Amino acid sequence: MSSRARALAACTALVLALLVTVALAPLPYSVAYPGMTANVLGEDKGKPVITITGAETRRTSGELRMTSIVATGPDASVRLPDIVRGWFHTDEAVMPREAVYPVGNNTEEIAEHNAKQMKESQDTATAAALGQLNKSEKDIKVKLSLADVGGPSAGLMFALGIVDKLDGDGAGHDLTGGRTIAGTGTISAGGKVGAVGGVPLKTQAARRDGASVFLVPRKECADARAELPNGMRLIPVSTLDGAVDALKALRTGGKVPSC
Repeated sequence: MSSRARALAACTALVLALLVTVALAPLPYSVAYPGMTANVLGEDKGKPVITITGAETRRTSGELRMTSIVATGPDASVRLPDIVRGWFHTDEAVMPREAVYPVGNNTEEIAEHNAKQMKESQDTATAAALGQLNKSEKDIKVKLSLADVGGPSAGLMFALGIVDKLDGDGAGHDLTGGRTIAGTGTISAGGKVGAVGGVPLKTQAARRDGASVFLVPRKECADARAELPNGMRLIPVSTLDGAVDALKALRTGGKVPSC
């Protein structure tokens, strides 16, 4: 073998070794999938998701489903083949690890952070819903119970559930119109809807669990359209008032916003 051939063979071996190393090395990413959904108007593990005292509540029909994603843990090893596979599967998404786990370095810290965010989300959802109905938090108490879910992204659906249980559409009808409606979005005490992550995966989880309508933060319309399941209708929202109005229009056949 000539010296040139030996040099070429050595270079080729080095390149192959480098590629193998890159393929097998852990990378700072997480792989996310469609998660569970839960009907906030119903029960979770035998307990009502929404319990209201101090005011008469309505019987409701239809469903308001919060949605979620699941992701590989902060300590999981995600490698190049996992990332490549995620590019070609619509039910997977490769996300920077810090986008999925912005706080905490281990499972315990992250669980604590997510539980705190969920509690804050429940408080702001209650404030937003009662404010929308011009009712006082001093007179009406709301308890929200949803196991195994963390983070703030169920805020909008919690708020809509409280409104539906207390007032419906204000004219004796359910906000859902008997449909299974899903959605996502944070909520402020003043009723502003904020963006969240993983919307394409959440629309897939919603469709899997029977929803035909999905409420999405207006700023995330493009993300939601990217891999929208067949038969799913998107309704963009930016405030709780707007979400309530859109659901009323959907029930009555009025003009409903679209992405």
